[in-house]
Amino acid sequence: MQPIDWVIVAAYFVLTAAIGFYFTRRGGESLNEYFLSGRKVSWWLAGASMVATTFAADTPLVVTGLVAAHGVAGNWLWWNFVMSGMLTVFLFARLWRRANVMTDVEFAEIRYSGKPAAFLRGFRALYLAIPINLIIIGWVTRAMIKILSISLGVSPILAVGICFVITVAYSVAAGMWAVLWTDLVQFVIKMSAVIVLAVYSVKAVGGMAALKAGVIAHFGSETSALSVLPLSFANGGLQAYVWMPLLTLTVFLTVQWWAAWYPGAEPGGGGYVAQRIFSARTERDGVLATLFFQVAHYALRPWPWIVTGLATVILYPNLQDREAGYVHAFVDLLPTPWRGFMMAGFCAAYMSTVATQLNWGASYLVNDFYKRFLRRNETERHYVKVSRLATIFLFLASTLVTWQLTSVEQAWKLLLALGAGTGLVLILRWYWWRINAWSEISAMITSLVVASIASATIPGRFAPGDPNIDATIMLITVAITTVVWLTVTFLTPPEPDAVLQSFYRRVRPGGRGWARVSQAMGLGREPIPGGALALSNWAAGVVAVYTTLFGIGKCVFGEWGSGLELLAVAVLAFTWIARSFREEQFEVAPADSAKVPV
Repeated sequence: MQPIDWVIVAAYFVLTAAIGFYFTRRGGESLNEYFLSGRKVSWWLAGASMVATTFAADTPLVVTGLVAAHGVAGNWLWWNFVMSGMLTVFLFARLWRRANVMTDVEFAEIRYSGKPAAFLRGFRALYLAIPINLIIIGWVTRAMIKILSISLGVSPILAVGICFVITVAYSVAAGMWAVLWTDLVQFVIKMSAVIVLAVYSVKAVGGMAALKAGVIAHFGSETSALSVLPLSFANGGLQAYVWMPLLTLTVFLTVQWWAAWYPGAEPGGGGYVAQRIFSARTERDGVLATLFFQVAHYALRPWPWIVTGLATVILYPNLQDREAGYVHAFVDLLPTPWRGFMMAGFCAAYMSTVATQLNWGASYLVNDFYKRFLRRNETERHYVKVSRLATIFLFLASTLVTWQLTSVEQAWKLLLALGAGTGLVLILRWYWWRINAWSEISAMITSLVVASIASATIPGRFAPGDPNIDATIMLITVAITTVVWLTVTFLTPPEPDAVLQSFYRRVRPGGRGWARVSQAMGLGREPIPGGALALSNWAAGVVAVYTTLFGIGKCVFGEWGSGLELLAVAVLAFTWIARSFREEQFEVAPADSAKVPV
């Protein structure tokens, strides 16, 4: 790092802090401003913030590790969530916006009633805000420590501390307004930085042809190295790769995307994605923001990471920590001033995620626990003050959790396992009146218990590192959890008609699952929002994202013919979606904002 590199990093910190503190007065006016930016956010800003949040400091490292170990197709660990994400766009985003809540766990007390609903809201608020949130902050902090340990000659604890303190300062001061606008700037910086590193990585190995030849030699075939699908034709038939047996691939494509809860890819939406939807100024903005997020997250961002990850296979063939190859490439290949720009990009990636996690977690602690159960009738300024204190608390607690995490990948897998089995109930609660609070409670408890037991017992039945371990844990957890929550649903009474009708009037989910309620209200059998187009748009969205992703990949590797064909398919799919958007009426009658009595 030369003086000009440090100047660039310092300038980034000054710019970010200035943007954050600019919104301090506005963000401090009320909880609505502090956590939801007054519900006045345009789709492009909300969508960019979603993308920036999921681009954490650990993300390029994890993708590099996957690619270096398994080739391009190793990314199916997270690519499978496209299908869940598109469900959120076309079936749930507008419903979340209509719900008119501040957090996704507040949903419990507009959908359900009584003490079970109150327990569900309070428990999920604490569970998501503290253990889950702190694990996420912990793993991105561990990744940032790894980055700084390799790249700088200063204490990584000091360097991370500077990032953390600045992030906490503007997050505490201005809340969501600061998070949104700094996210936008941070995303531009970090995306530009990774593209530059990908260009230098290709140059370092001798060009794209040399890159392809090198990884083909390393993996044994072009299919193993560069194919986007973990399948190959061998011995006259279709076979899965050794590192992803058919059982694992089948679980990814047919079970995990709808059954497992995971931050940023929750079945039925939720978390910080839902928070951005709540912030959107209209229902249409909420849907467009989520669509933009899915396209950018899955189709536009990955290739600079993937290209650099493949280059590290050639540049550092004997590196034990494959994830660290990304940092080594940054240190070894980038000249000044790009080195400073890349360091600023890493800081941006880290800070955007941490800022969101702190604000998101504080919203649960204040809106869904403190205000709901402890102090219900305080002023807005009192709640904003408590929100700032809650943000500081989460920051301090996360520093303790960080030192307990030894592996980012294991933290990922832990969250996937703990959330397995809850996805279906989170989806159906919107479209089936019979779901009640006990359905969610039983699913959540069963998933935690079964996943914990399975994680402790299943690995011993397989060879170390066998991919079937995670697939088996997922299948067992999903199967048992689904049986339990369905059984509990039918053994417990449904929610009172008054609660169901109030929820229906507020959200208007439509569909056969609510026919009993809508007909009793004299509304007849209403279609789901968007009608049949919603399902066709979901299918078109999945096709559009995957063909864009694969088409860009083909073009990156010089296969322009097949790449342009795939992109043409993507254009057709996006055209279909755009046409339906022009024809569709988004808004319904104003939501009944009155809370259901508890």
